[in-house]
Amino acid sequence: MMMKITILGFFGGYPYDGKATSSYLLQSDGYNLLLDCGSGALLNLEKELDPLQLNAVLLSHYHQDHIADIGVLQYYWQLNNEQIGGKILPIYGHTQDKEHFASLTWAKATVGRGYDPSATLILGPFEIDFLPTKHPVTAYAVRIKDTNNGKTLVFTADTDYIPEMAAFARGADVLMTDTNYSDGKKEPKWHMTSTESGKIAKEAGVKKLILTHLPQKVDFSLLLDKAQMAASKQVKVELAEIGKIVQC
Repeated sequence: MMMKITILGFFGGYPYDGKATSSYLLQSDGYNLLLDCGSGALLNLEKELDPLQLNAVLLSHYHQDHIADIGVLQYYWQLNNEQIGGKILPIYGHTQDKEHFASLTWAKATVGRGYDPSATLILGPFEIDFLPTKHPVTAYAVRIKDTNNGKTLVFTADTDYIPEMAAFARGADVLMTDTNYSDGKKEPKWHMTSTESGKIAKEAGVKKLILTHLPQKVDFSLLLDKAQMAASKQVKVELAEIGKIVQC
């Protein structure tokens, strides 16, 4: 049994060139988990499965490039879930932002469920742990272990470089990093550079690094080269792409 990760969106900030912002579909043992739901994500999700097949949604934080399509997903469930007996979709988010958390509950469609970032969250075959990040709003990186095979995905969510991330990602099979800047970006900054992403991958000893939350107007090959240089040859570095499937 393998964990399948499908990239539905990868830009930071806003959709660009017909491509969506942050969203990822995780699947294992018949369980479908949507990780973040950015602008344009629902259309790309529909290419992979009927959104009514989702078992849960997990949100790293409440910036719009990670939650913009939650509203239309809620409409989809409200208008179509009679097909599955009126089932309600759980959406997991943190509770520090009460207004955004309250919006996760939508009558006859979805229900918001708060996660405790100090505890392990169990969703189907996935064990999920959290790490607070450095961002203007409360945000959490997630470490997701597939209990069927022990494989692990770590998603940094949105964050400036923090040394704690390497320990959090230690030994992960796949690391997806917020790589919104090329080298040379000065503080204050709320996302990582490609070199910082590669540095974390090397220190954590991960098997594969995927650069995501990418900038719209930077040559991706430059990001890739810098990240690979920092990560060392032992880490395979790849760029996020719409529809890209990673299995581990």
